[in-house]
Amino acid sequence: MRSKQELDAAIRRERRAALVVNARSRRGRRLYQEARARLTGAGFTLLGSYPTDRPGELEASLARAAELAPDLLVVGGGDGTIGAAARLLAHRDIALGLLPLGTTNNFARTVGVPIDLDAAVTTLVDGKVIDVDLGLADGMPFANHVGIGLSADVMAQAPARLKRVTGRLAYPVTALALLTGHRPMRVTVRADGRSREYVTHQLYVANGGFQAGRPITADANADDRLLVAYPVGGPTRRDLLRATARNAATGHRRTLDDEPFLTAGEILLDTDRPAPVEVDGEVRGRTPVRIGLDANALRVMAPADVLDH
Repeated sequence: MRSKQELDAAIRRERRAALVVNARSRRGRRLYQEARARLTGAGFTLLGSYPTDRPGELEASLARAAELAPDLLVVGGGDGTIGAAARLLAHRDIALGLLPLGTTNNFARTVGVPIDLDAAVTTLVDGKVIDVDLGLADGMPFANHVGIGLSADVMAQAPARLKRVTGRLAYPVTALALLTGHRPMRVTVRADGRSREYVTHQLYVANGGFQAGRPITADANADDRLLVAYPVGGPTRRDLLRATARNAATGHRRTLDDEPFLTAGEILLDTDRPAPVEVDGEVRGRTPVRIGLDANALRVMAPADVLDH
């Protein structure tokens, strides 16, 4: 493994990259050719270029791109796409470049990558390689979050066409449709010898600093060696709606010391009935689930002014 500085220098000197774009993401289909042109126009030599638009094709395309041994693997898509790339590139001598083409783009926001395509390409040219943590859900790496409750149902049932048309509004629209029949759950959170119990429709454990495209707190990030567990509201549907609106409006003003956040390096979640677990927007198993951290597991190209601990 090269050092971050050596990998950064190789990217600047050689401009050897590969490109994978999820053409099923909100903007991916429309912007694939444009992204490819912008990268080659910026001086990158694309060793391979892969638009993916069929179920099950993404992981194979990412693997083929990584086998070309680029210094930089540029991935265009949403958080699910970025999560798949993060799992592949963990502890490998390849930096992940981000083209945020999805609905919420939580990981890109966490590491400071602009959502605008031109600005994201500029980051690949003028940015720097940083290390970020990945979470581990029962050993499976993830970039953003683990969710239990309503979010798992939403991720499974949000229509793809609605996401393309309305963007991140697709998730609250689907949640409202499902909420009428949704039952709250009793969640036990254990961490560092502490135990907390919540009755709620939704609980998240976040690795990064954004959820649903909004800040979780002012001081959460993907390089702080901390997981952040928090329920969204209490046992009633009204609690959930109020907490969702409050989180969206005030996340940028809160800190990790505020209620109801619980921070730790490892967290065990259990529920009063087996509940689906969604990991970076994909349903992956059921509770109980043990969530840990893999520190400095992933190298990412970020803006030059982003702090790297």
